[in-house]
Amino acid sequence: MFFRQLRNELIKLFGKKRTYIGFGMFLLAQNGMLLGFHFGKGWRSFMERTLAGNGYLVEDYISALTVALIMLIPQVFILMPLYTGLIGGDLVAKEAEDGTLRMILSRPISRWRLLMVKWCAGVVFSIVQVLALGLMAVLFARLWFPWRGMFVFVNDPEDVFRILSAAEGLKFYAISHFFLAINASTMMTIAFMFGCFNMKPAAATILAVSLLLINFVTDHIPALADWRPYLLLHQFRVWITIYAEPLDWSRVITALCVLLAFNVTCLVIGG
Repeated sequence: MFFRQLRNELIKLFGKKRTYIGFGMFLLAQNGMLLGFHFGKGWRSFMERTLAGNGYLVEDYISALTVALIMLIPQVFILMPLYTGLIGGDLVAKEAEDGTLRMILSRPISRWRLLMVKWCAGVVFSIVQVLALGLMAVLFARLWFPWRGMFVFVNDPEDVFRILSAAEGLKFYAISHFFLAINASTMMTIAFMFGCFNMKPAAATILAVSLLLINFVTDHIPALADWRPYLLLHQFRVWITIYAEPLDWSRVITALCVLLAFNVTCLVIGG
């Protein structure tokens, strides 16, 4: 019965036009960035200086995987939280606003079961959105750039520099999306929690995104650098540390535990 209810919830979720807003914006953003990468010279000059300074040829690492990862970074921190939050805020609050939630609760279904069905539908959406984001990035980048080795360079606040073959790069690219799916599900859960309160869907989304913006601002204040490990954004960035060598397993395990606890806490509060 649970999976039948989940299936119906997914049909209802993916039957709404606003569910696909994020996919459309990812499509536009990625193609706009690819045009800038293909015809622009500033980012190429930066890569040439960085790679040449470490003894590598830039021609070997201007590739589809490198460009796909570069495109992902701003979208992951700006667009993905917005659109997962939009869906999370809608799941319960929109039903209450339309008056259908009262009709659903009049049937023989517990509040917790209803909330879990809706939350699981939100998690499925988050995973689908992350997979679509990653696949579109690498497929569109492949149309403009060759399939070669991967160059990963993130300076601040993480410190990641790594050169990978195409096969290794694709493997780490896929693994990083597992952590991105967890990040997206967490943002959806935050908006879902606010949506369980007596408020409009837009207000739930705004509150969830505002929480992330507070983390972002605090994270970029040098005087508060000692507080970074306690911020949610610090745990989100574990997806990029997957490319680091050696991999800090303690950081990865800590982030997973914190995000799991955060999701459970939000669900309990919302319930």
